[in-house]
Amino acid sequence: MKDTRRAILSWSLYDWANSAFATTVMSGFFPVFFKAYWSSDASVQVSTFYLGTANSIAAILVAAMAPILGAIADKGSAKKRFLGFFAFLGAIMTGALWLVNAGQWQMAVLFYIVGTIGFSGGNIFYDSLLPSVASEKKVDFVSSLGFSLGYIGGGLLFLVNVLMYLKPEIFGIPDGATGIRLSFISVGIWWAVFSLPILIFVKEPEKEKSLPIFKAVSAGWKQLRSTFKEIRHLKVVATFLLAYWFYIDGVDTIIKMAVDYGTSLGFPASSLIVALLLVQFVAFPAALIYHKFAQKIGVKMAIQVAISAYALITIFGVLMQTPLHFYILAVFIGLFQGGIQALSRSYYTRLIPESKSAEFFGFYNMLGKFAAVIGPFMIGLVTVLTGSNRIGMLSILILFLLGIVLLRRVDEEEGKKIALEYLDEKL
Repeated sequence: MKDTRRAILSWSLYDWANSAFATTVMSGFFPVFFKAYWSSDASVQVSTFYLGTANSIAAILVAAMAPILGAIADKGSAKKRFLGFFAFLGAIMTGALWLVNAGQWQMAVLFYIVGTIGFSGGNIFYDSLLPSVASEKKVDFVSSLGFSLGYIGGGLLFLVNVLMYLKPEIFGIPDGATGIRLSFISVGIWWAVFSLPILIFVKEPEKEKSLPIFKAVSAGWKQLRSTFKEIRHLKVVATFLLAYWFYIDGVDTIIKMAVDYGTSLGFPASSLIVALLLVQFVAFPAALIYHKFAQKIGVKMAIQVAISAYALITIFGVLMQTPLHFYILAVFIGLFQGGIQALSRSYYTRLIPESKSAEFFGFYNMLGKFAAVIGPFMIGLVTVLTGSNRIGMLSILILFLLGIVLLRRVDEEEGKKIALEYLDEKL
């Protein structure tokens, strides 16, 4: 049954669970520790290239897997099983970063890539469960609630992790470096524990012809080819996915590379960490407030406003000179980050058939993660070629411009009509 409180809260808590990885690891300590500890022998520009390449490799692997996994899950009613597998894979790999010693950047990259696959792979099946948890009337609110809880949950654990780094004596930890390494273990435990509610209390969507897991794999491969054809016919879905491909790349790149960028500009690690905390605690209420804003001006228009804001944030980021500027930038990112992510996800549910949600969310996540191949690598490459981190950051502005131009061409009502007509033909 949709719209039940227990199912909605249990579903939303997975955002609370895995956002610890996005905050403490992906955005926070991994970039800082990577530069200062694991790749300390490399120059600032080269370590940026290493980190950008690591993010891009992870994105390529997830992008290749996403549509296949989505098709398999739809055939086999295995969304929760896949979610559990990827969640615990990510949690274990995150905890394993404790084992990586100074100078071992290759091992750090390996664990980080596999952990990112766990994070991104789990999100495919988490997102695909949204239509079975919330009706169209509540889908925007539930999607926003998930991101909102993710920001506060990830922010709370990150606050504790920051104290472990800055004030290790409070926890009986010998030094800040050990505090960071222990924080990776804490994220793995947090992720695993808070993944349990969605696995226990959210029901697997029922299918009339569910297949055993191994047969579902074979059927999923066959379905993948037909899905490409379907999306090509569903032109509104295809246009939205292309727009999403570009603008979410810019968002993800800022999330993954902002701390590295600030470090390259010479800002102290403590200032960068404070800025990340600002993002989390501003984004918590902002994600829900932005949902209200979208109700007044429309979801599509609200996404366009957020894309425009990110374009301005990019320009401001290129011009900033002091840690204070970084704090201001963090506040503005917090105002729009949750909104653009939550509304993109819920807007997409309006354009796709619910019966194929995992399959279509597989493509949604594929394009989102495949786009993340471009941004981090582009920043790293342009930075190395020009010798300027600022020019490298400026290069992602084009992604927001392309995204907003394409999004303006998406017609939600036409999309629903075409989808219904096409599915009627199939039936």
